Amino acid sequence: QVQLVESGGGLVQAGGSLRLSCAASGRTLSRYAMGWFRQAPGKERDVVAAISQSGRNTYYTDSVKGRFTISRDNAKNTVELQMNSLNAEDTAVYYCAASLRIAIARAQSDYVYWGQGTQVTVSL
Repeated sequence: QVQLVESGGGLVQAGGSLRLSCAASGRTLSRYAMGWFRQAPGKERDVVAAISQSGRNTYYTDSVKGRFTISRDNAKNTVELQMNSLNAEDTAVYYCAASLRIAIARAQSDYVYWGQGTQVTVSL
């Protein structure tokens, strides 16, 4: 069993930056591919970024490419999402998730453990 706790969300002005962190307890995150998802009001939860078990491979949805960076520190048991040049469309609840896959996992069904989410609100 893995417990995931997100932090770092908040209110930021458009053009600003936030850094989300996901801390794990229970088991080492090095066993899992990891992902960040988000769910905006009235919309489905979608993948934002994903990283392989080793950290060598990453994936970004088109709308965040060049602005967001996913990283992991297996020694610290954390995964982070650096978000720059935020805009109103980035407003959502952001979730950290762990997958038993080794390679990048893009589908929600690939993930077995989820955090409770952290709210990110971008004001105009």
